[in-house]
Amino acid sequence: MPGRTSTRSTRTSTASTTKRASSARQSANAVEIPDEGPITPLRTQIAQVFGDAQKTTATQRKLVVNLRKIQEACCYEPPTTAKGGKKAPGEVDDDFDEEDFNTEVGRCVIRILGIKKSEPVGDRLIRFLGLFLKFAAEKDHAIFASTEAEEEEGVLHETPSSRLTSKLLLSILGFLNSKDKTVRFRATQLVAHVVNNLTAIDDDTFNLIRLGVLKRLRDKEPSVRVQAVLCLGRFVGEDEEDDDEDSDDDDDVAGGIMEKLLDIMINDPSAEVRRAVLLNLPMWPTTLSYILERARDMDATTRRLVYGKILPALGDFRHMSLVQREKMIRWGLRDRDDSVRKAAARLFREQWLEHCASSRDDRPEEEKKAGDAAPPNMEALCELLERIDVTRSGEEDGMAHEAMREFWAGRPDYREATTFDHDFWKNLDAQTAFIARTFNDYCHSADDARAQDMIEDKMPEVTMFAFVLQKELNSLMELVQKGAVMDEDDPEAEEVQEDAEEQDFIVQQLLHIAMTLDYTDEMGRRQMYNIMRESIAKAHLPEECTKLAIEVLRTVCGSRGESDFCALILEAIAEVRDSLLDADDDATEKGENDEESFHSARSDVDAPMLIGSKKNTEELTPEEEEAQRVREVMVYSKCLHIAQCTLQNVHCDLESDNSLTNILNTLIIPAVQAREAMIRERGVICLGLATLLSKDLATSNLDLFFHCFTKGHDALKEIVIQILTDTIITHPQLLAPPAADPDATAEDAESEPKPNVLIRPITKVLLKAFNSSDNKRLNLIACTAASKLLLLGILPPAPTAEILKAFTLTYFDPETAANPALRQALSYFLPVFCHSKLKNAQLMAQIAVPVISKLLLMREETLDEEADDMVSWPVITAHLSEWTDGRKVVGATELGLDGKTSTSAEAEEPHIHLSIEVLERALTSTCSRDERKPLLSLLSKLFIAPSSSTRKGEEATSGESLGTLHALVSEAVEGKIGIDATQRNYLSKLELSLTKRLGEVEHVTQVPHQEELNESAAPSPDQTEANLEEQSQADATELPGTQDVDGSEIGDEEDDGDTMLAGMQGEGTRMPLEEYDDESDDTELPAAKRNRHTVTEDDIVESLLASESEM
Repeated sequence: MPGRTSTRSTRTSTASTTKRASSARQSANAVEIPDEGPITPLRTQIAQVFGDAQKTTATQRKLVVNLRKIQEACCYEPPTTAKGGKKAPGEVDDDFDEEDFNTEVGRCVIRILGIKKSEPVGDRLIRFLGLFLKFAAEKDHAIFASTEAEEEEGVLHETPSSRLTSKLLLSILGFLNSKDKTVRFRATQLVAHVVNNLTAIDDDTFNLIRLGVLKRLRDKEPSVRVQAVLCLGRFVGEDEEDDDEDSDDDDDVAGGIMEKLLDIMINDPSAEVRRAVLLNLPMWPTTLSYILERARDMDATTRRLVYGKILPALGDFRHMSLVQREKMIRWGLRDRDDSVRKAAARLFREQWLEHCASSRDDRPEEEKKAGDAAPPNMEALCELLERIDVTRSGEEDGMAHEAMREFWAGRPDYREATTFDHDFWKNLDAQTAFIARTFNDYCHSADDARAQDMIEDKMPEVTMFAFVLQKELNSLMELVQKGAVMDEDDPEAEEVQEDAEEQDFIVQQLLHIAMTLDYTDEMGRRQMYNIMRESIAKAHLPEECTKLAIEVLRTVCGSRGESDFCALILEAIAEVRDSLLDADDDATEKGENDEESFHSARSDVDAPMLIGSKKNTEELTPEEEEAQRVREVMVYSKCLHIAQCTLQNVHCDLESDNSLTNILNTLIIPAVQAREAMIRERGVICLGLATLLSKDLATSNLDLFFHCFTKGHDALKEIVIQILTDTIITHPQLLAPPAADPDATAEDAESEPKPNVLIRPITKVLLKAFNSSDNKRLNLIACTAASKLLLLGILPPAPTAEILKAFTLTYFDPETAANPALRQALSYFLPVFCHSKLKNAQLMAQIAVPVISKLLLMREETLDEEADDMVSWPVITAHLSEWTDGRKVVGATELGLDGKTSTSAEAEEPHIHLSIEVLERALTSTCSRDERKPLLSLLSKLFIAPSSSTRKGEEATSGESLGTLHALVSEAVEGKIGIDATQRNYLSKLELSLTKRLGEVEHVTQVPHQEELNESAAPSPDQTEANLEEQSQADATELPGTQDVDGSEIGDEEDDGDTMLAGMQGEGTRMPLEEYDDESDDTELPAAKRNRHTVTEDDIVESLLASESEM
């Protein structure tokens, strides 16, 4: 423990570091420490105790006892001396009272406040102080309770420890507002630790602490806010009524500790502070919803804390509502952090399952051990699934599938103990059916061979399973028909509806299992074949079961091919259509009207009654007519649903299959022309699926889809957008340029090819749907559809640039904040598109400048309040520079064997072209100052290498584009278009860099040219010896530097090399001191003279220094 600074003078030492050490000691205390009086034995003992306490926590309990003895010696009667006249431990030489003891302890505590957070000494001393105050309070309470037992229990007595605590807290509260963050942290930490270790505190001190610590909730240091939360967590639930003497400001600060803590937990930017609140809030019904919301916290550690510590400490999960249980499991299992997913899975399969299994554990108490899991119990698992409403969460893409997948993976004891015997299949319910389905899915998806063996051991054969499925299908049809004939006011109608929904869920799980069975058994396969064929033909079978039954039938058909499958579907549609005539007593009339109904479907396309008998409607009442119309629409919708599921499961050519052609002509086309919205929507969906199987059908119906988008409602527009995209992706040749005209002239052949006539309407449809402000879902669907086309590169560059510009503007538009799904789709698409291919980055570079101009207009048109919500220019330019960076394109950068990174020559082209466009726009007279500022800011973020760093075997960047950029930069520097000094300096540096870069490009282009000249000047083998001698004599008469080699650069270099200052680079350049004759400029120096050592100024200086040293 640091004591009071000594006032002794520093002793003089003969060591070499005396002056340095002395000055360091003298400058250590920059603050003048006030006089604390003479050193007393009491101060020495208390300082010694605190000094020992800061070393380790192992001996702190012993030190607490010693300090308590010193306190008792000062506050109570002195203890009796030990034998031999020696003083008892803790007894001091002089007489000191309670005030002296409190002063000395406060003196030591004040010195804790300056210890930095990183030093563990401060934490040890604060822990020691808390232990001592708690121990002393307990001792004082025992003393007063024994002497004043007649008083009522619970009365707070004023004791030496309580007075010491109040004095320490009051002295520390003054440091809560210190300017030093270390002092504020230690003061808040000390108050929080003392408050959490005490059982009672007087009201005056309580109110002062509450007011002071509440202000620290808004401290700028997260560590201070954490300590304030730890302190206030102790006050939650206490009486918060303020005295009338408090000011209004104090009332506002002190009011509602719980509300303030909840606000901090939701809105504090520090994850550490949010976790501190989360761990210190009580588990009350009013706070439970706020605590559970932390499962969606931004910090992964906080989310993991909810699943790993908060929810297990909550107790039985059945106290939560159904919605809360479902949200907790869904959020946890779908979290992006792997540790959170593991914690949520562990919570589900261990904690929650144990709550259900513990009440069913029949083991004797002596066999139960703390922490051991209960043995596997299927009833407990069924209860757990019931508690999360498996009929809702067990639907496709529901969270129950993920929960059971983690359950089977983490509980091998349940995998071994689960059996699917005859009684299990006989008494199926929603929970047991889901258990069987998820177990089957897990075993099929697992790579373990043991899991595959479990399927053969536990799952039934196809024949037995067919009987179970037939039984459940019959039960479902009975419940559906029973609910159809019951009135809505019937009290049993709701119960029958719930039973039908549960039975529907059971059948769906069995059909999912049926799709994974092994149909090598011909008897079982035939039985399943007949069951599926009969079930599809039932008009009242729910649509989801119908869809799964068609998929099972397609699986069962297998080797029989798609033609037999389509023929069965056509028969099933005819049987569903005939069900309209079941109410007629005359069965023969039903058979005669079958064909007539389809003829009416082709003839009367205005009415939705496309299926049904030609009954005399004049004999029916309006109610009967409405009921008949609704029945016909529902049956026709069921037929279209069957056709839709069929088209989703076939891949053959549409024209080659008569059954599919019959369905198209007699069912789908009339449905597209119907007036009923539901019928028309399903007809368009079926027609879109049919176009995927036939290119000719797609070509003939594209105009129909465009018409549906123009005239249809929002739901139909969404369907058309998806159909158009899928059709173009499946048949990209639809957008191919038209074939060249064989009769065209040569001029027409040389002209640009005409674009496909379908490109413009498709682009217009996508942009119109994307920019629609009324339907957010339509915006998202159009964005997804256009993204697929752009990533696949199906559209030409012009419409691609138009769509890309719309995407970029929408991404930066603040109005899209109300559509987070759209913004998320764009945030994924834009970087992926730009970095997938280099041409995509170049395309983004082409639209970057127009995008900035458009955003500037949008910013000017919006109000001032709305303009503040727009994205700032630095963020926009940072995004554009990153999207156009060719180095981030896939394959543009490679790491060599030597560890160096090499970039392709084309990687910097997007930034070079963007720089040219930026400068061209900035140098125009129409460019305003507000527009020039973001343009030049974007220019400063672009990367243009100072030197070429291309791969071997690749050509460098074209010097033409670099020259154009250099000219524009030079013009910008001369025109001083920079808004501030930073931009002007960047333009100057860019000009110098480009000048150097162009010099390298010029040198690279000259060297190959010189090599070609040398090769042309070399003698050929056919030359005669006479020609060689004449050539050599002619060369001998020519002087150096005067050869005519069609390149003035070489002659200039030799002329410069003969001057005295040639090749000088700066300071330190060796300058020749000898003078040559004037004739040396025209004649070559002798070899000996050229090789002679040149005397420089450095040589002269060295020689003079050497001569002085010798003297």
